[in-house]
Amino acid sequence: MTELSFSELEERIRQGRLVPYLGPGMVADVVDVISGAPMPADSESLILAMNGGRPMAPRLMYEFPRAAMNMELKKGRSFVNRFLSELYAGRQWTRSRMHEWLFANNPSYVIDINRDLQLQESFASTPHTLVRGVARLGGSDYRFRLDHFDGETYREIGQEEVDAELPVLFKPMGTPMPDAAFIASDADYVDYITELMGGFAIPAFLKQLRVGKQYLLLGLRLTRDTERMVLADIIYGAAKPAGWALIPNPTPKERRSCRRLGIEIIEADIRDLVSTSQRGVA
Repeated sequence: MTELSFSELEERIRQGRLVPYLGPGMVADVVDVISGAPMPADSESLILAMNGGRPMAPRLMYEFPRAAMNMELKKGRSFVNRFLSELYAGRQWTRSRMHEWLFANNPSYVIDINRDLQLQESFASTPHTLVRGVARLGGSDYRFRLDHFDGETYREIGQEEVDAELPVLFKPMGTPMPDAAFIASDADYVDYITELMGGFAIPAFLKQLRVGKQYLLLGLRLTRDTERMVLADIIYGAAKPAGWALIPNPTPKERRSCRRLGIEIIEADIRDLVSTSQRGVA
C-alpha cells in the first residue's frame, strides 16, 4: 500500500492531481436550520424522508433507487423530482464543515454523487462549469447537461463552449439548481449507467481530463451496487493506483470492490482528515 499523509492528500488536491469524489458522509454534519434534523443523504435516510418518516417494505428499504422506482410507479416521476427539489432547495441547511475544508483546498475538478447544493454553494461566487447527469431524455443521445456559471447566474452551454480554465463540478446524480434534474429511480439508473458505459453520459472534455487522474473517495461507503457501478465508469482511465478511499472499518465487500477498482483504503473517517488539517498537523 502507498502510505500518504493527510497533508499529502490535500496537496495533491490543490495541484489538481487528486480528484475528490464525494459521498453522503460529506454532509453528515448538516442540519435543517429550523428543525435541527439531519440532512437526508444516504439511502435509508432518503427513503424515510420520501415516505414521510415511515419505513417501506424491506425489499424497498434496501436501496433508494428501488424505493424511488416504487414511488414513481405509484405517484409519477414528478413526485420523486419534486421531493428531491423541495428537500434540498426548499429548506435552509447549515453549511458542511467538510465542504468548507474542500473549497479551502481549491480543487479544480470535483465529483459529487449527492443531490444537495452544498458543493455549488461553496462555489457560489466562483465561475465554474457544472456537469449534471440526466436520464430518459427524448431527442438527445447524451445523458448530461452543461452549464457555465459566471459568478452570478448559470447559462446552459454546448461542449464547444466549455472554458478549460474553470473548475469543474460534476454532479452525476443531479441537483435542483439551476433547474431540477435528477438520477433517482431504478429506471433512471438503468438508462444513465447504460449510456455511461457507452460513453454518452460524460462530455468529451471530461473524458480527456480524467485520463491518468487519481481519486480520493470521501464520505462514500461502497456497499451498494449502483454506486459501485457509477464509480467504476466515471473513473475509467485512471492512473495506477486509481486513488484512495477514506473508509473506517471497511467491510469485506468494500475491500474487494476497492481492490478490483485499484483504490487503496485508508482506514479513517473524513472527519479525521478535516480535523487534522485544521490543527495544521499532517
